[in-house]
Amino acid sequence: MAAAKRGARSKAAAVAIEAPAPKKIRINPVVRRYPIDVQGSSRVLQNAIGEIFRRSNASGLSFEELYRHAFNLCQGNHAAKLYQMFREELIRNLAVYRDGVFAAADTGSMFEVLDEKWLEFSRALQLIRALLSCMDRTYVIRYRERSVYDLGLELWKVEVVSSPKLQAALTAFLLGEIHKERSGEMIDRSKMRRAVQMLIELDYKIYLLVVEEPFISASKDFYSIESQQLLACGDCSAMLKRVERRLKEESMRVSRYLSEKTGPKISRVVVDIFVGKNIKQLVDMENTGLEFMLSQDRLDDLARMYEFLQHWEEGGKEILDGLTRHIKANGAQLVQDPERQKDPVAFIQLLLSFKEKYDAIVSSSFKRNKAVAAGLEVAFAEVVNLNRRLPEFLSLFLDNKLRQGGKSDSGGSDDPEAFMDKAMLIFRYINEKDMFEKYYKHHLAKRLLLSKFAEDELERSLILKIKTVCGYQFTSKIETMLKDMRTSEDLMQRFRNMQANINAAVNINVQVLTTGSWPAYASSSQCILPREVHGLCERFKTFYLMQHRGRRLTWQGNLGSADLKLTIDDTTKTLSCSTYQMCILMLFNDSDRLSYKEIKDATGIQQASELKRNLQSLALVRGKNVLRKEPMSKEIGETDVFVFNEAFTSKLAKIKICTVAAQKETGEENSRTRETIESDRNPQIEAAIVRVMKSRQRMEHNNLVSEVIAQLQSRFTPNPAVIKKRIEALIERDYLERDRDDRRTYCYLA
Repeated sequence: MAAAKRGARSKAAAVAIEAPAPKKIRINPVVRRYPIDVQGSSRVLQNAIGEIFRRSNASGLSFEELYRHAFNLCQGNHAAKLYQMFREELIRNLAVYRDGVFAAADTGSMFEVLDEKWLEFSRALQLIRALLSCMDRTYVIRYRERSVYDLGLELWKVEVVSSPKLQAALTAFLLGEIHKERSGEMIDRSKMRRAVQMLIELDYKIYLLVVEEPFISASKDFYSIESQQLLACGDCSAMLKRVERRLKEESMRVSRYLSEKTGPKISRVVVDIFVGKNIKQLVDMENTGLEFMLSQDRLDDLARMYEFLQHWEEGGKEILDGLTRHIKANGAQLVQDPERQKDPVAFIQLLLSFKEKYDAIVSSSFKRNKAVAAGLEVAFAEVVNLNRRLPEFLSLFLDNKLRQGGKSDSGGSDDPEAFMDKAMLIFRYINEKDMFEKYYKHHLAKRLLLSKFAEDELERSLILKIKTVCGYQFTSKIETMLKDMRTSEDLMQRFRNMQANINAAVNINVQVLTTGSWPAYASSSQCILPREVHGLCERFKTFYLMQHRGRRLTWQGNLGSADLKLTIDDTTKTLSCSTYQMCILMLFNDSDRLSYKEIKDATGIQQASELKRNLQSLALVRGKNVLRKEPMSKEIGETDVFVFNEAFTSKLAKIKICTVAAQKETGEENSRTRETIESDRNPQIEAAIVRVMKSRQRMEHNNLVSEVIAQLQSRFTPNPAVIKKRIEALIERDYLERDRDDRRTYCYLA
């Protein structure tokens, strides 16, 4: 029983699997076939089609009745006969259209008649297409024949438009109308648009043959004549504006009645004829070319020139060459002008403005083109390094800004980060960065020691920017200078705590500087301190040496400052001055009249320039002239006599006597500085040579020079002749030797 049941279940399962899917039920509409009068229906439709084309009685026709005749013929399998009848009637009526168009050729109105006949034909064809739509849906699709509308267009093309006579007349008319429009005359653009759209709809190849190719050819001739006329006038700006205007006109013409595919072709023709064939003449055009535009800040004209010339490699090269020539010529005139170099701060500001001007031109007119921007950088770097004193001027510019805390000379407030970023632009271009380092350290020392800086954060921010450009090694000594200032504050706090129980009429604040990190100051910078100050300085010296055995302190009087109490007629004022000025003024406690030589001997200030600058500040600055000079003059002479000014008055309780600001170095001082720098470079060049040779062991002369320059260019660019001399010096000291077979090859000696 169990086996039977299992079998039954298996059979049932098999039957279920083999059962067919349910059939889809489709209900077709009942087609009622009526008797068809084929001849009669065909005759009615033929007459109706003829009347539609002839426009004789089309308004009296019944669309519903005619459609029923066409529908019955298609349903009764007589569509082929209907299609053939339509074709024959179409050809017969097209012959009438063609004869009408050609008959108008003698009167010169062929285009007007063609436009009229095309409008009649296209309207009639659209009406007939609706009338015979059942034939398009059945017979045409089944037998892959042309649709009613397509057949009409094809036969219009064959019977009417394919005539060479008509095509020539159509071309002549279209070109004539376009020439009139270019000359400023008004034309009927709607007719132009219908004619062009007819050709495009019939066959795009016919449009190319009849319209586009003759249009492009005629445009070349037209614009060639116009471009030559403009070139003869010698006005580059006018020519570029004409190109811009013509391009707009051609773009509008294409959008109004030509194929959109013709747009890029005609635009290329305009630019090629006006600009492409005259690139060098346009760029070099006297009083109107690139040089003139750059000089007169013609940003719009420059933008037009770039827009049109960028399409050619020669055009881009001409713009780049012209821009770099202009920058080098005008930049050289700027940086080598002796009058502008008299004020280093204003000089750097002019240089920054010069750079900003051409950055703006590259950004706005040249669309930030990478090649042009790179050419600008190269040209500006060359300009910057034409003036060998620029590192000094840049340091003076930064010194001026940092003393003011980013404020402008006019009293306005500038963004401190902005002026530092601008200064770093110039710094990056400087080849002699070690020269900048020398001046920057000197000016930084003055700011730190005389407390002339506005914000400590500004100093640190600038050092960070320099480190980003040149690396840690470049700024290590500069950072040590800032560290010394912080260490000195802690040191003075401990010294004051030790002196807390001693009543002193004088207070001092000492900064201890690390030799080697700070600028080297000559021993002649020392001075003879007043006895009131000297004793306290000796106590500090004893205190310091007890904590740091083996060290030696050297006092630098030219870097200090002092506050003095001045009492005149029971009125007390505070004078804020330099250490040198303090030494000079304290002499007048014991004497009312001193000669220049007596002051020099009593103060021990051996540098005549320093002594004269301090005496000028005390005797010649209006409102701060504590001393009086005899005889009165702007310069200090060695025979002058100085007297305490009993008539000195001031509304201020605290009077700040500034030393006459340090100006740029004289020619002689600059020569000495350069000699020092050149001497300091020799060990660096030799170290670079040894590093390269130690890693390579054997190297040819030119390759060695290139490697050494690459290693040192972050600080300075050494002269190959100097490198050669240092190589000879290393050979003499047995660091290197020449190869016995090749005298231009060097070998490293371990």
